[in-house]
Amino acid sequence: MLLLLPPSEGKTPAPDGAAPLDLTALAHPELTARRRQVLAELAQVSARPGATAALGVSDGLADEVARNTTLHEAPAAPAAEVYTGVLYTAAGLATLPDAAARRAQASVLTFSGLWGVVAPGDRIPAYRLGMGVGLPDAGRLATFWKPALAEVLDARAAGDVVVDCRSATYVAAWKPRTVGVGADGTPPAEWVEVRVLRETDGKRTVVSHNAKHTRGVLAGHLLRREHEARTSEDVLKAAQELVGSVVLTEIGSGKDQTLIEANLLDGKPRGPRTLELVLA
Repeated sequence: MLLLLPPSEGKTPAPDGAAPLDLTALAHPELTARRRQVLAELAQVSARPGATAALGVSDGLADEVARNTTLHEAPAAPAAEVYTGVLYTAAGLATLPDAAARRAQASVLTFSGLWGVVAPGDRIPAYRLGMGVGLPDAGRLATFWKPALAEVLDARAAGDVVVDCRSATYVAAWKPRTVGVGADGTPPAEWVEVRVLRETDGKRTVVSHNAKHTRGVLAGHLLRREHEARTSEDVLKAAQELVGSVVLTEIGSGKDQTLIEANLLDGKPRGPRTLELVLA
C-alpha cells in the first residue's frame, strides 16, 4: 500500500533546540537537488516586500512567511508532528504504535510544495508554501515536481495499491500509472481516490468541511489494522470495517456523524477508482 496525504496548511514548529534540517536524510534523496533549489528560492521570495501575496497567503501569516527565510537553521521535527491539521489529528499519525508507525514510514507520503514528498519520520521545519504557488525560476511547483516525482514514485507504486487522500492541487504533481507496462517492465498500480458524502433525507451530497477528518480516520485505520491493504478490494474491506462507527462529532451541534456505507466505484481507464464513504 502507498498512502498519499496532503500537507496540513498550518504546521507546528519543532521545539527550540531541536536539530536543524538535513536535506540528505529525507526520504527519496534523488529529490535533494530540487528541494535545495526550492528552499533557496522560497527564502528569497519570503524576504521581499509583498511576500505574503506572492505565496498566496493572508498578511496575518507574515510571521510564518518570515520564518521561511531561515529554514536551514530552524529546528526540525518528524513530519508526523509538524503536520497537525484535521486529517493528521484524525489519523493519529504522530502517536501510532510501533508496528503501525513502521508501516506508516514505509507506506505514507505527504506531498509538499517545498519537499516534493516526505515520509512521517522525516525531520523538517515548519514552513509556508503551497503546491499551487509559482516561484521565479522553478515556476508552478506542481509542474516543477512532476517529472522528478514520476521518476521516483512510478517504480514505488508499480503493482501496489495507491490510496489517495490528496486535494487536486497535489494530485497535479503526480498521478499513478494505472495501465500498461512501464519502460522497465513494471506493472501498473491500482489507484483509489477517497470521496466523502453525507446522506440527509435520502439525498447524498459531497462533503467538504468534514472530508479531511474522515479521510484521516480511514488512513489511521489502514495503518493500524493487522493486515496491510494490497489491492483496491482490500482498501474497500478496510473501509467497510468502519461502517457503523461514529467518525466524528460536529463542533457546535454536537451531532454524531456515522459511517453508514462504503462503496468502490470504477473510474476511467487511466484514472482512479473511487472509494465513497457515506456519512449520516
